[in-house]
Amino acid sequence: MTPLTVLSEEDALFRDSVRAFARERVGPHVRAMDEAGAFRPELLRQMFALGLMGIEVPEEYGGQGGTFFQCVLAVEELSAVDASAGVICDVQNTIVNNAILRWGNADQKQRYLSRLARDTTGSYALSEAGSGSDAFALATTAVESEDCFVLNGRKLWITNAAEAGVFLLFANANPGAGYRGITAFLVEREFPGFKVGRKEDKLGLRASSTCELILEDCRVPKSNVVGEVGKGYKIAIETLNEGRIAIGAQMIGLARGALQAATAYARQRKQFGKTIGEFQAVQFTLAKMAAEIEAARLLVYNAARLRDGGHAFVTEAAMAKYFSAEIAERAASQAIEIFGGIGITKDCPAEKFYRDVKIGRIYEGTTNMQLMTIAKKLLA
Repeated sequence: MTPLTVLSEEDALFRDSVRAFARERVGPHVRAMDEAGAFRPELLRQMFALGLMGIEVPEEYGGQGGTFFQCVLAVEELSAVDASAGVICDVQNTIVNNAILRWGNADQKQRYLSRLARDTTGSYALSEAGSGSDAFALATTAVESEDCFVLNGRKLWITNAAEAGVFLLFANANPGAGYRGITAFLVEREFPGFKVGRKEDKLGLRASSTCELILEDCRVPKSNVVGEVGKGYKIAIETLNEGRIAIGAQMIGLARGALQAATAYARQRKQFGKTIGEFQAVQFTLAKMAAEIEAARLLVYNAARLRDGGHAFVTEAAMAKYFSAEIAERAASQAIEIFGGIGITKDCPAEKFYRDVKIGRIYEGTTNMQLMTIAKKLLA
């Protein structure tokens, strides 16, 4: 049987191509993008050209016809250089494209997957001011009217919103039914009554846009309802379950980047007449970081392979996200300590890894939500 971390020739070539792109194309711009709080448009165009925004999209729609596991590899490699690039790729592939592939009808796939694979960024709009971990306490409404639904409300913390042309957006078509009224819609940026609002000024992932969305009598054609009316909660739950595996990949990428930076510094920084890497305390810190990252990688890869194989994976996805977020935060913190005083300066790569990594314990289900999922399975 093939070990989890041994890749097929196709997967290895794919991983290497993404790694080269991340290091050679994204790497030189990471600091400038972080300071500007914006992702370079030409890099996004290059990601489309390389097929990184339509990895699982079938070739008939212009995609790569790849696997979910390849999405995970791409997110990991991009995040090892810049977590903002990783999350842009993540949301596009494992959430937006994935949801249309699974629940979109033939017309929606033809209309939107071809755009999403070619040149249109996608965004996932679920969160609101009053619905964070309680994701189904949605206040945004959708009222049926002849050939459309009229949407009103506001969304917050929406990733990719500044660049997106298509939004997978959730609203309640029957508030009296609670979560059973939640419905998924494909909303285009140009629809009347739809507007992208204020962009958040964030601690980390600064080059990845996070904005509010404003819907004021936004008319969405009935043909843009994804799945069935009132069944959007199922789409949201199952899509997030898969997205959490990719967040795990983002975290192991971040942790790996922090480890690589700390290891390189330990090889060249001298104190008391020798490199700090010759001191056992530093050696043990690096060794523990490496062991924890490898353990997290096994959890993430296993969950991704379970998903691709059609097996149950929800608990494993929760474990992967929980553990990878924990060890990534620890790895980024330890990297700063190895760098010492320079570690907290903007000139040090560890400083950015430390800021970027914090969100891993929060978005797409907090650490406590993952623990609840794991415990529920244990006690069932």
